[in-house]
Amino acid sequence: MVELYDNGHGINTPGKCAPDKSLREYKKARDLVMDIVARRRAMGYDARILVPEEKDISLGERCRRVNEICKQYGTSNVLLVSVHCNAAGADGKWKSAGGWCAYTSPGQTKADIIATHLYNAAQTALADYIKDFPIRKSNGDYDSKQQPIRTDYSDGDPDYEARFYILMHTRCPAVLTESMFQDNKADCDFLLSPEGHKAIVDLHVNGVESYIKSLKR
Repeated sequence: MVELYDNGHGINTPGKCAPDKSLREYKKARDLVMDIVARRRAMGYDARILVPEEKDISLGERCRRVNEICKQYGTSNVLLVSVHCNAAGADGKWKSAGGWCAYTSPGQTKADIIATHLYNAAQTALADYIKDFPIRKSNGDYDSKQQPIRTDYSDGDPDYEARFYILMHTRCPAVLTESMFQDNKADCDFLLSPEGHKAIVDLHVNGVESYIKSLKR
């Protein structure tokens, strides 16, 4: 299995940052992917960074790279996880939305199975974040509708479904993760902390590991 990790956006992507500029999505996504890939390689897996460049690479080119690897190794032997940070707005102001979630393309595919393994891993990796969430909500960091793990069970599994380009135009199973909200101060502080960074890395490493092991049963 070839594991491809796509670090969302680039240094020249406009916006995509915390209101106070303390976090830039392209940088956080790259830092996360570098550590995820290093961990997966240390575990003996063929894990690769899809976009080693700092500049933004078009979605079309990202998909072309994925599909070339699919041609080489076979679609069933490749998976893609695209790593992002979420945002509730584009007006440069702090928001009250928060939490972690994952997206797959519409319909039931292998990507839904990978996403479910990531959701299961999130329960452990984000245990401290989940435990503290009600306290932060009572302090006004999040509005009353927010949950630490964001889910949509309308189709029977926890992930959200969307027609994001990278999910629709890659031949292999593809999941896009949204690791907290960069325009929520509490989430931003969590992402910038060593503990928060490690938790997100652990989530991806352990979720994919669980999926890979499930294929061998």
